[in-house]
Amino acid sequence: MAEAITVARPYAEAAYKLAVESKELSQWSKILQLAAAIAQDDQVKLLIGNPLISIKQLGELIQEVGGNKFTAEARNLIMLMAENKRVLVLPQVSQLFEQLKAQHEGVLEAKIISAFKMQSDQINKLVNKLEQKFNRKIEAQVSVDPELIGGVKVEIGDETLDASVRGKLEAMAVALKS
Repeated sequence: MAEAITVARPYAEAAYKLAVESKELSQWSKILQLAAAIAQDDQVKLLIGNPLISIKQLGELIQEVGGNKFTAEARNLIMLMAENKRVLVLPQVSQLFEQLKAQHEGVLEAKIISAFKMQSDQINKLVNKLEQKFNRKIEAQVSVDPELIGGVKVEIGDETLDASVRGKLEAMAVALKS
């Protein structure tokens, strides 16, 4: 997965620069989400890498499915990604674009994973602490993962704050092995 993110980064940054210059961040966001959804479709996945389908046909197919929702620049990006055999990383391009867009808007997206269902006041306290730590507005997605045993794990961009029992046990296991 890290490799896909690395491959996707230049495309996301290029799309972001175009979107900022043309002041069309939300339009590009929708375009990339649509392109990512098309690339993730099971039928499209079967065509990617199929020797009977040319690169041009694959790019045109994605453009045709997207229809008039794709701008000329978006069509160029899709064809470029098809030519470079990078269609599979469209979901990561969309994800990275959303992170760049959120940064531009001064918002960080946080994934809060808790061992148990959190109350709204607990979530608010945690979000407030994160906003103080990162000095930015935080938009949080909260999920439950009982495998954490206890505590929470917070993912913001490339940074992970692991205050879960499972994380502490894993760290202890690594320390004991060395």
